[in-house]
Amino acid sequence: MLEILDLKLVYPNGYEALKSVNLTVQRGEIVGVVGRSGAGKSTLLRCINGLERPTAGSVRLDGEEIGRMSGADLRLFQSRVGFIWQEFNLVERLSVLTNVLCGRLAGNRGFGSLFFYFDRTQREIAVRSLERVNMLHRATQRADKLSGGEKQRVAIARAVAQQPKVILADEPVASLDPELAMQVMADLARVARDEGVPTLINLHAIELAKAFCDRIVGIAEGVVVFDGPVSALDDEVLDRIYRFDREPAALAPEAPAERELVGAFKAAEIGVS
Repeated sequence: MLEILDLKLVYPNGYEALKSVNLTVQRGEIVGVVGRSGAGKSTLLRCINGLERPTAGSVRLDGEEIGRMSGADLRLFQSRVGFIWQEFNLVERLSVLTNVLCGRLAGNRGFGSLFFYFDRTQREIAVRSLERVNMLHRATQRADKLSGGEKQRVAIARAVAQQPKVILADEPVASLDPELAMQVMADLARVARDEGVPTLINLHAIELAKAFCDRIVGIAEGVVVFDGPVSALDDEVLDRIYRFDREPAALAPEAPAERELVGAFKAAEIGVS
């Protein structure tokens, strides 16, 4: 279980990125984190992953206090966090299989990690991870030969290969077209549920959050202003999250491109199982 209590982050210039965030995510639960740009969504994930040290409050995963970790303990913890980035973060010149095996580097001791040598057990984990996102047929291809959707599937496989204790995804489909975004989100949600670990996914597209998440957390100006089931995400709640001045909409008013993206999702009429 992931537990966040009174989490606060203030940067040296005095800017309060997070102002007292309280959140609990159960095992196997997929939580969509929504809010306009600059609300604190990415900062929250970075605090959970130990990339940012909170000013106050605590982050606990299965009872372990992450904010107090440092050095080898923090690196070991981060090796068990499946972090999925918007930009994929693959090594383009390496093969798909080797990119997934990079998720196993923390458990690869000695000179093996320097020369990308992985034993049979590690390779079997990587192969199974690729199978789960239907990318095993691309295993020997270089990552730079893949499409955007394929690259994100490989990134998901890499995260799964870490055998993670938590999965964090920061706008994982923001750079994909609507049809690919739906397909990649379906893969991510299925794998996250199979892993049975707490999962947080930052999203701008409300339609995707509704389709694939068990619960929605809305953040505005560093504060959680909504935490509830998808069914409760009505216009009043969206107004509270995005602080609209005029008509309610599914996205922040300063992001017209994202509003068009949601419209495209609807127009595509893609079925979600």
